[in-house]
Amino acid sequence: MPSEHRPSRSIRVLLAEDQGMLRGALALLLGMEPDIEVVAQVEAGDKIVDMALLHRPDVALLDIELPGLSGLEAAAALREEAPDCRVLILTTFGRPGYLRRAMEAGAAGFLVKDGPVEELAAAIRRVLTGETVVDPALAAAALGAGPSPLTARECDVLRASADGATVADIASALHLSESTVRNYLSSAIGKTATRNRAEALREARQQGWL
Repeated sequence: MPSEHRPSRSIRVLLAEDQGMLRGALALLLGMEPDIEVVAQVEAGDKIVDMALLHRPDVALLDIELPGLSGLEAAAALREEAPDCRVLILTTFGRPGYLRRAMEAGAAGFLVKDGPVEELAAAIRRVLTGETVVDPALAAAALGAGPSPLTARECDVLRASADGATVADIASALHLSESTVRNYLSSAIGKTATRNRAEALREARQQGWL
């Protein structure tokens, strides 16, 4: 029998990560901490709120890039549906725009995935004390980057333009006129200093604005 016992009240963690091997490894490593218990694991963003309501985690550890619903969208949903659950965003992409959006969505922390699990466990404990925990290098980059220049509607149109969608396709999907779609695309291209909508979409994603 191990000599170390869990405290009577472990920190309950929900883990959302679409890569099965990484999700399993994180759950195993976090579970080895004496005061942390992974109570739920999900692979898709649209399952997060339901699992949070079912298992009542203290902290939700969310990847940004998730099928169904992004970690940022799920963070905003958790703020409404499970306000007592603190959210930590964990991502491969240390993009300044992501950090700003995570904070706007109510996240209590933002960390990149290449850090040691000990730092992640410490961050989980710290957010429960009311702290905001942010990767220092990313915080510095975000301060220098400024807010996204794109409006919410320009972001919608850029997202809808992915995978070769035509202007007519975008207009139909967003219930807009084709001329309005062209105006939004033109504005987004200008604001991202790119040559076409494919480049604008790529630049917006690279900056973390989408």
